[in-house]
Amino acid sequence: MTKADLVAKLASRVNLTLRDSEVVVDTIFDTIAQNLETAEKPGVEIRGFGSFRVRQRRARQGRNPQSGAAVDIPAKRVPFFKPGKELKALIDVADESPAEDASSPEPAVQSPAGNF
Repeated sequence: MTKADLVAKLASRVNLTLRDSEVVVDTIFDTIAQNLETAEKPGVEIRGFGSFRVRQRRARQGRNPQSGAAVDIPAKRVPFFKPGKELKALIDVADESPAEDASSPEPAVQSPAGNF
């Protein structure tokens, strides 16, 4: 799903114009990004969905894949999303139907020629 799909879905569901629903989506995204950037709080938590946090990555030494030369990678802050319990449960729902065994042979199909 793209941002445009999200905007269209919101517009049809809440009976807003595309422009108004785009403003709503942009406002939500901007608010989350600003909160993570300024670190006013330890992140953004949306109950039932998940939480957005900032994690600190330590400095490390990597390799340039072309030349193989060692490269120093500085420490940095990266955004991280942790799904909530309800979201995990929605995704991890097992199919109701049992999985068919691939090793079992297909049932034989009878030819209609014997019905004359």
